[in-house]
Amino acid sequence: VSDTVTALVRKSPDVADVVETIGSGDDGSVREGQIFVSLKPRNERKLSQKQWEDAMAPQLRAIPDARVVIASQGGGGGDAPISLYFTGDDLDQLELAARAAVAQMRDVKGVRDPRIAGDLPRPELLIKPRFDLAAQLGVTVQAISQTIRIATIGDIPQNAAKFSLADRQVPIRVSLLESSRQDMSTLENLPVPTSSGGAVPLKAVADISFGEGPATIRRYNQTRRVKVLADLQPSAALGDVSDRVKALPAIKHLPQGVHIVERGSVEFMTEMMRNFTLAILAGVLMVFAVLVLLFARVFQPLTILSALPLSLGGAILALIICGMPFSFPVVIGILMLMGIVAKNSILLVDFAIEEMRAGKDRMTALMEAGHKRAQPIVMTSIAMIAGMLPIAIGIGDSSSFRAPMAVSVIGGIITSTFLTLVIVPAVFCVIDDVEKWLGPKFKGLVTHEYEVLAHHHLPSAPGEAPTGGLTAGRTQEPSE
Repeated sequence: VSDTVTALVRKSPDVADVVETIGSGDDGSVREGQIFVSLKPRNERKLSQKQWEDAMAPQLRAIPDARVVIASQGGGGGDAPISLYFTGDDLDQLELAARAAVAQMRDVKGVRDPRIAGDLPRPELLIKPRFDLAAQLGVTVQAISQTIRIATIGDIPQNAAKFSLADRQVPIRVSLLESSRQDMSTLENLPVPTSSGGAVPLKAVADISFGEGPATIRRYNQTRRVKVLADLQPSAALGDVSDRVKALPAIKHLPQGVHIVERGSVEFMTEMMRNFTLAILAGVLMVFAVLVLLFARVFQPLTILSALPLSLGGAILALIICGMPFSFPVVIGILMLMGIVAKNSILLVDFAIEEMRAGKDRMTALMEAGHKRAQPIVMTSIAMIAGMLPIAIGIGDSSSFRAPMAVSVIGGIITSTFLTLVIVPAVFCVIDDVEKWLGPKFKGLVTHEYEVLAHHHLPSAPGEAPTGGLTAGRTQEPSE
């Protein structure tokens, strides 16, 4: 199967090198493998990495008796973009819930190839102890498991005998021959020790049969788990598809004892949005605190912060026009965009405040600020747009990953540059009027309180007691 996948990948004209490895499973078996693909430089191929993956995925799924997953589509670990853990203690309930979810996910728009990612069933030997007979004969479950373990795979290294050499000890592992391990009658007659020192055949205290099951028991937080995976169709947004999947009846109404844990790209996206919100709030509060210290005013920094939302509309509109999803690079772009927009607003407001301190009226100061600060604001915006333009149009390797960031930055800068010169002066006038209306009220409150405290504590002359309304009528001795 690995050779078939390798040959199929090599046929692609966009592929430069292919490295094939076998035996990359958890248990080191040859049931799993990995193929590392290196694409040609971007200027030498027609398709981007994402387009190449979307084109190869249907061909890889057509290979019979194989599960082929493109790891880069899942955001790490080989998982698909949609990765859900169904967890619980009842494995049968988990299997039923997972199958019902997969069946409904096939009808969800944007979902491709939903599946249960479990280990392939393998033949296994099932030994079920007869607890009543074992108790009567003095046989413990530990004795049964030890007998089977020593006969099939040998005892654990800690209990194995050692053959001493001059420089090391070689463990001695004893087990049945492979032909005997496949003989049911030999296994049924294995002697199991009893508590009285005797032995009974295994078939007397246990039922032995052949079956099939996974080679590894998968757990999450000490509970059994079943993993459900699904890929995304071309141009489908992870956030929209994830919301549709969560709204499915099979996922909203789970059986009792069954829970869902988001993994892979969905988990990463949820964590990213939470950290992004925290970073934005912390940054805005830090900027506000610094501006209050610089301007020695509380309300005018709000004028500068009013320019921040102006950039978000342009960034989102640019992504919608270009048909790009909201992804991690967009988050980085918005963080960078906030700094640029705040800087432009600071240039405008700071100049206006300085002009008003110089004696000019508010309208003249704002007109002068817009006239003299428009040039550096526009020059900075043009320089930023020019720097982001090559990434936005896809020049250079791996530009498809960073293209949404560039598009969002360009859209946000264009809208914020024009709106800052219009909205910020208007907000400045409103905030200034509010400041003038609230200023005398707070000033009078503070001044009145200071006068009362001063009148109460300050003596009228050295060596005399305080005078005033609070001390009228009291007579004090000089010693007091």
